[in-house]
Amino acid sequence: MPPVFPNTINGKDRFGLKASLIQVTSLDQENIFGQVSHELEVHVPASEAWGLYSTLRLSKLVEKELPGMYDKIELLEGDGGVGTLFKLTFPPGTPEITYYKDRFTKIDRENRIKEAEVCEGGNLNVGFSAYRFRFEIIEKEENSCIIKSTVEYELKEEYAANVSFVSIEPLAKIAETAKQHLLNIKAKD
Repeated sequence: MPPVFPNTINGKDRFGLKASLIQVTSLDQENIFGQVSHELEVHVPASEAWGLYSTLRLSKLVEKELPGMYDKIELLEGDGGVGTLFKLTFPPGTPEITYYKDRFTKIDRENRIKEAEVCEGGNLNVGFSAYRFRFEIIEKEENSCIIKSTVEYELKEEYAANVSFVSIEPLAKIAETAKQHLLNIKAKD
């Protein structure tokens, strides 16, 4: 069984949120590879959830509804499609990592999958060679879907202690916020 590392600093992750467990999926002589996922059921059609996740509306929702998560979210280039580049700046006092830039690398409308990869700053500054986010909207029933959020990472072995920087909690908070937003829209209809 691959090792599991607690993702904690004094019982909390670096955002001060409830800690999660990170499973290392494989090791080679120089790198550690792993992923952690979160799933949340939402009682709206998958097409409605995808309508939020597949556009720039999600970043605007995060900026408005989760102001403590990021100090600033800047759209640097793009229109929400593949190649779109964001700079996300953490609030002052966030330990170790002050910002990161991520780029949308995949948008699969048919399968409702969106992927982004950190291309500057963030976890790349503390020994990670790759840090990716994947959002999947999985149809469960006609009026129900699952928002699956995944973090995948590659970490240089000499920085193994920094696996504590891996956290699904921000993506889980975003999914909860998206769920509430979608349910509020549904209630108005």
